[in-house]
Amino acid sequence: MHKLTMILLLMLIVSGVSAKDYAVSSPSGKLAVKVTVNEQVSYTVLLNGKEIVAPSPISMEISDGTVWGAQAKVKKAKTTSVSQELRPAVKVKRTVIKDEYNLLTLTFSGYSLEFRAYDEGAAYRWVSATKGDYQVMSEQVTFAFPADHNIWFPEEESLMSHQERAYLKEKLSNIGSERFGSTGMLVDCGNGVKTYISESGLMDYPGMWLRGCDENKNALKGKFAGVVLEEKKENDRDVRPVKYADYIAQCSGPRVFPWRVMLITENDAALVESPLIYQLAPEQKIENTDWIKPGKVAWDWWNANNIYGVDFESGVNNETYKYFIDFASANGLEYIILDEGWYHLGDVLDVVDEIDIQELVDYGKAKNVEIILWVVWKTLDEKLVEALDQFQKWGVKGIKIDFMQRDDQWMVNFYEKIAMECAKRQLLVDYHGAYKPSGLDRAYPNVVSYEGVKGLENAKWSNLPDPEHDVTLPFIRMVAGPMDYTPGAMINKTKQNFHFVFTEPMSQGTRCHQLGMYVVYESPLQMLADNPSNYYREPGCMEFLSVVPSVWDDTKVLEAKVSDYIAVARRSGDSWYVGAMTDWDPRTLELKLDFLGEGTYTMKVWKDGVNATKHAADFAQETVEVTSGSAVKVNMAPGGGWVAIIEKK
Repeated sequence: MHKLTMILLLMLIVSGVSAKDYAVSSPSGKLAVKVTVNEQVSYTVLLNGKEIVAPSPISMEISDGTVWGAQAKVKKAKTTSVSQELRPAVKVKRTVIKDEYNLLTLTFSGYSLEFRAYDEGAAYRWVSATKGDYQVMSEQVTFAFPADHNIWFPEEESLMSHQERAYLKEKLSNIGSERFGSTGMLVDCGNGVKTYISESGLMDYPGMWLRGCDENKNALKGKFAGVVLEEKKENDRDVRPVKYADYIAQCSGPRVFPWRVMLITENDAALVESPLIYQLAPEQKIENTDWIKPGKVAWDWWNANNIYGVDFESGVNNETYKYFIDFASANGLEYIILDEGWYHLGDVLDVVDEIDIQELVDYGKAKNVEIILWVVWKTLDEKLVEALDQFQKWGVKGIKIDFMQRDDQWMVNFYEKIAMECAKRQLLVDYHGAYKPSGLDRAYPNVVSYEGVKGLENAKWSNLPDPEHDVTLPFIRMVAGPMDYTPGAMINKTKQNFHFVFTEPMSQGTRCHQLGMYVVYESPLQMLADNPSNYYREPGCMEFLSVVPSVWDDTKVLEAKVSDYIAVARRSGDSWYVGAMTDWDPRTLELKLDFLGEGTYTMKVWKDGVNATKHAADFAQETVEVTSGSAVKVNMAPGGGWVAIIEKK
C-alpha cells in the first residue's frame, strides 16, 4: 500500500469515520483521491498530502426519481492497478504513451462510480447498469478549491458557441452562478501547482461547461445543455435551439458517462506534455487505419485566394487551385483545402461552374497532393450519404466540417456519426466551428484536428490573437487535443503597426513567432494559412515549413510559463525540432540540449532579426554545432519566436 493511501486511511480511522470513506492513490503515491459516501458522495484530491481539490459533492439525477450519489450504500469497493502502453494510430505527443493508473470502483445498486488516479491527475465517471430507457435529468459536477484561486476563464455568452474564447484572468469568487465558460479551464492553485479541468469520453451526452457557485465562492460547477426539442434553421449554417427539455440526456440500457478530468501539475511544462485526455478516451472503434495520413495543408480562405504574379484572375476557380497544388507539390505538402465558395451555399453537391472537382483531384494525385473539401455541417447532413459517396468517388481525402457551434447530446452524436461515416469511406475529418476535443480522436483516428480555438483567422477582423494569447493556448486549449490554429502568416507586425485587412491579413508578433507555432502547436493536419505567392517570396522560411512534421515521436517541454513563454523540443525520426515563443515581453531563454544523444549535431536556427522589434518580419538564420552538453541562448523580440532543426552530424 502506498504511504499516502495509508495516511489517508489512518486519518479516517483516528477521526472515527466509518467505512463509508475510500481512497485510491496514483502509482507513485504522490496524488490521492479520497471519496466520502454519506448522505451524498463527495471527493477530495490531494497532491503530496496537500489538499488541492476540496471536498466536492457529485451526483446524477435519473428520470425514475433516483439520485445517484444520494443516500447511497456501497455494495462493493474494488481497487485495481493498470500499467500498459498505448500506441496511437495517429501519434499524440509521442509514439508510445505509458498509461499507468490505479482505479477505484464503487458499486451501488444500479450504478457504479469509477475514480482513476494518475501521477499527473485524477478523473471520475458514472457507470450505469440500468436497463431500458431513461433520462438523465441533471448531473451535479463540482470542483471546489480550498482558497479563492486565480483562474483563466474562457467566458461564454451562450451555449451556442464556436468556443473560440480569450482567457480572462479572474478570481474564483468573481465568477458567480450567472457567468459560465467553456472547458478546459485552468486554475492557479499557488506554489506552482495548476489544475486543468475538462472532460474525456464525451459520447452520446452533452458537453460540460463550468459556472461559478454562489453557495461556495471557491468552487466551479458543471453546466449542461438540455436535450433539444425544437430548433430554428436561420440560414445554411446556424441552427439555433429554441426549446430544451428539462433533462440533459436520453439514455438506453447500461452505459458509461464522460470522465470529469483534473490534470494537476507542479510545473507548467507538465500541462503541455500530458496526454491524459487521450488516455481517458474510448478505445479505437475502427480497424484499418493505414490510410490515415497526417500532413500539412495549403489553405485558401485566410489569404482570400489573393495570389499574384500569375496570368489568370485569381479566385475560386481551377486555375487558382492548380496554383495551390503546384505550390504544395513543390514544398512537400500533402494536402490543399477548397474552403468556402466551391459549391453554392445550401446545396453541397451544387458545384459552382468555375470548379471541376474531379479535374483538381486528378491533377493533385499526379503531383502527390490530395484534396480536402470544406462543408457546412447542416448542408452536408441534408445529403450526407449521397455527398460522402460522391466525395469518395471523386477521390477526395477528407472534409473540413464547419459551424456546428453546439454540444448538446444530439450534436455530440452528430460528431460521432460524421467520424464513423467518413471512416467507412476513408475520409479524414477536421472539425471547425466546434467544441474542444474530448476523446473522439482516439475512438476515430480519422478525426485529425479541431478548431474550438481563437486562432489566426480572427486576425482578419480583430486584435486577437496576440502573442500573449498565443502562449496561453498550449497550457489550456491544447491540453485537450489537436488544435487547428492555422499558423503561417508571412505579413508580420509589431503591436504598434498591426491592423486588420480582410483580404491581405497579417499577424501580431514576429515571423519566428509564427514559425515557432509549427513545433509548439499540435495538429496532425497543420495548415499553412498564407498566400502561396507570399511563401514563394520567402524561401528561407520555406526551408523550415517544407520539412517540419505534423506528428511527433517524442515531446519534451524545455521551458514554460503560462501566458508568458514556452519552448518545446519534438523528435521526428532522428531529427529534433525546437520551437520557442514569447508574449509581448522580449525574453532570453537558456535551453539545455541534454535530450540529444551522444555525438555532435548540426543545429540550423531561424531567429528574430536585429530589427524585429521595428519590422516584425525580420529574421536571421545560422548554423552551429551542438552536443547534449550544449546550452543555447535564445533571444526573442517582443512577440518573438525561435526555431531550430537539430540533426546528427
